[in-house]
Amino acid sequence: MINLKHVLVPTDFGRASEAALTYGRTLARTFGADLHLLHVMDNTFFRPMAGDPLAVKAATYKLLHDKLTATDCADLRGRAVVEVSDDPHDVIVEYAKAYGIDLIVMGTHGRQGAAHVLMGSVAERVVRSAPCPVLTVRQPERDFVVADSTACATAV
Repeated sequence: MINLKHVLVPTDFGRASEAALTYGRTLARTFGADLHLLHVMDNTFFRPMAGDPLAVKAATYKLLHDKLTATDCADLRGRAVVEVSDDPHDVIVEYAKAYGIDLIVMGTHGRQGAAHVLMGSVAERVVRSAPCPVLTVRQPERDFVVADSTACATAV
């Protein structure tokens, strides 16, 4: 029997991450698990930046927190976390270890060839080193889980 208590959805705010959040939210609801939403910001400490880094982090946190619905917060004990690092895969793996995450659900761009060699894949690196199973979601692909707003609109 599968027992999920903590589901982690790392996000870069892209389309694949949105699809992963839909899957993560559905799995958390199905198993009564907590939903963790994590964004890893680039470390700008040694780089010039137009704005105040703390203001940028606060704005990013608000954007991330706004991805959580009232139901996520109440029923799934949803939490939004923003971390700063040059190595997002390390932060994701360490977060999973620290909070006893049972499943990571993350989007992937599905790059191949030269783009994959040059840019690498955060999802691939997480899959290789995560302390728990990782479900990768590629967008656009077939959707097996429909967002709540879409399901409600088609049911009416």
